[in-house]
Amino acid sequence: MDSKGSETSQFSTPMLSTVNDGIDILGNEQSEASPTPPILVLTTLSAVLGSYVFGFAIGYSSSTQSGIMHDLHLTLAQYSTFGSILTIGATVGAIVSGRIADYAGRRVAMSFSEVLCILGSVTIAFSKVAWWLYVGRMLIGCGIGIISYVVPVYVAEITPKNIRGSFTGGHQLMACCGLSLTYLIGAFFNWRILAVIGTVPCVVQLLTLPFIPDSPRWLAKVGRLKESDSALQRLRGKHADVYQEATEIRDYTETLRPHTEASIIGLFQLQYLKTLTVSVGLMVLQQFGGISGFLFYTNSIFISAGFPDSIGTIAMVAVKIPLTTLGLLLMDKCGRRPLLLASAIGTCLGSFLTALSFFLKACLIQDSQEWKGISPIMALVGVLIFPINVKASAGSLVTLVHWSCSWIVSYGFNFLTSWSSAGTFFIFFGICGLTVIFVAKLVPETKGRTLEEIQASLNSS
Repeated sequence: MDSKGSETSQFSTPMLSTVNDGIDILGNEQSEASPTPPILVLTTLSAVLGSYVFGFAIGYSSSTQSGIMHDLHLTLAQYSTFGSILTIGATVGAIVSGRIADYAGRRVAMSFSEVLCILGSVTIAFSKVAWWLYVGRMLIGCGIGIISYVVPVYVAEITPKNIRGSFTGGHQLMACCGLSLTYLIGAFFNWRILAVIGTVPCVVQLLTLPFIPDSPRWLAKVGRLKESDSALQRLRGKHADVYQEATEIRDYTETLRPHTEASIIGLFQLQYLKTLTVSVGLMVLQQFGGISGFLFYTNSIFISAGFPDSIGTIAMVAVKIPLTTLGLLLMDKCGRRPLLLASAIGTCLGSFLTALSFFLKACLIQDSQEWKGISPIMALVGVLIFPINVKASAGSLVTLVHWSCSWIVSYGFNFLTSWSSAGTFFIFFGICGLTVIFVAKLVPETKGRTLEEIQASLNSS
């Protein structure tokens, strides 16, 4: 792109670096706290509607398993394919999301993702055979793969440093709301109606996107400097002084201009060994800890444990959203690493209680009415303390690892539980225990540290 040095401002900050546990590293300084402009709040709300769709898509297969299998006479293998094929589409979407967002813009990328999700939901709603279900689920997967990248990046790029942590956390919170409310709504509506309901936030976002500003940092990156200036001023307020931020954005954009983007192969160097180990290893352990199987098939877990699925899903909504909100509020105060450790320990304990519930139900208490009542409660408690704060990394390699592992777990989950429900969750318990050790030994804290400081700590050798 041509550089226009005569312009007074060119906007881009030190780029958001999204680490797999939800960490964002920020560059520009915001020297003074100022009231948050309403346009910034409304713009963020429009963007995170995509995050709600992300959560809806993840939770849909859990809420509809019995209905779809009964109405379309699907086998367990066919439904496992339907549930897991979302992750294949998400892999494709996540890999191309960066290119789409860079060349067409963040708003265009979000619009494209919602169109894919609408087409996929309508296809599922009118499906008569398994193949149409697969097509619809694949389209939704491509859509949420794009969403998983572009929404947190867009929100990070439009917000000032002093409030960026809480605003980018809105992506995670809305995904949690989408997931939890899908569990709740799915307990009362037919799977076809639920698919149509899923198009509502997509349509709302499509209608609001033309009225929000594009990312000033992306506009600067592609050389549209006057539009970048206007967008930043609009986002910060009519009377806000944006000169300092504009200068930093301009300087950083000019610094990056001579550099080409590194390839994935270029990451496999000795100097990046610890960074790759931490990012890829954390994703592998989190996924093989069972999180995708749990999210995709929550209802079947409740039913297998002998607990009414409607009560279980209502309890999910009552617990998950407040806990996610609490985690976001504590993130900047406690740091990311302690919260990640708490999340890993919670997953470990949840897997153990769920496994113990199935073990007692299958082996020890077949004829005990007293223990039959306690066993489902143990499964419920175990499921409720499972954290759901897993989101895709912005890096293409980590994104590929994330969704590939997610596919393996989501496809194989039903077969594993058919073999042994207790054994499945004991396996997850063991892997989650390794995750706790991994986080404690290798994952650095990022609170109050710059990107350069984090990179230095990871690559100190």
